Amino acid sequence: MDRRSFFRSAIDKSSKAVVKAADASVNKQASRWLRPPFAINELEFLLACTRCNDCIEACPHGVVFSLSARVGARAAGTPALDLLNKGCHLCEDWPCVTACTPDALIIPKHQACTEGLKSEQTTDDRPMPELARASIDTNACLPYSGPECGACLDSCPVEGALTLDMVRPVIDTKRCTGCGLCRETCITEPKAIDIASL
Repeated sequence: MDRRSFFRSAIDKSSKAVVKAADASVNKQASRWLRPPFAINELEFLLACTRCNDCIEACPHGVVFSLSARVGARAAGTPALDLLNKGCHLCEDWPCVTACTPDALIIPKHQACTEGLKSEQTTDDRPMPELARASIDTNACLPYSGPECGACLDSCPVEGALTLDMVRPVIDTKRCTGCGLCRETCITEPKAIDIASL
């Protein structure tokens, strides 16, 4: 290997290491919030998002909001989902995604080949995003301690993602998108359904 090739190889390896470290740092920070449907990789998202608020204004249910400066300059002003208080309705026409002209949110063309999408998650043959992880707090959920409830069951927009085992709700993690609608309709306080980042 000549000198030029050696330096070219060293620079290439160094730049890949820097990008990998930056990506890991950004992903660690991003675990504190949830992005809108079909958000691209976090590092690419931060570079693509112009903080125009078009996706926020397009959301008919007020679920998308702008992150404050408290999260850090890198992510301040970018959109996130408020799934702890409101569920994403998985709108049929994805207004938040179609409003995103910089392509920080992109509806996948080929569902089976798309990262971040579960093959089991479809509603009327439309791809479903993987937003968050939902889980049931069996200590707070009413059917686990006695009376029947089922308030969450009718709110789930993805067939088979939330079912009953006897009278107790069960989440199928292969189908669940983590949209949070079940949490929004949960009647217990504190809520018996937890939503966490992926």
